[in-house]
Amino acid sequence: MSDAGAAPEVPQRSKEQLHADIEKTRADLKATLDAIEFKLNLPKQARHAGHRVKSRIASFRDQNPIGFAVGVAGAVAAVAAAAVLGFRFASKK
Repeated sequence: MSDAGAAPEVPQRSKEQLHADIEKTRADLKATLDAIEFKLNLPKQARHAGHRVKSRIASFRDQNPIGFAVGVAGAVAAVAAAAVLGFRFASKK
């Protein structure tokens, strides 16, 4: 006859194995909490996004300096045109 209600035997683990498992679990929990904290910390996310944008702009500038110069000139022209049109519109009122 078999013991149907008996619990299966669990292999015995050494103290070192248990400590290693505990340390791994702690590290996993810390990583999870850090990820949650990052998602909820909007100023930190904004700084991180700013660093990513700076990095992309610097990379584009280094890889394509002429294209970068054209883009900057276009942005300056757009801002200048918007300012001129805004002043004209405001002065006509």
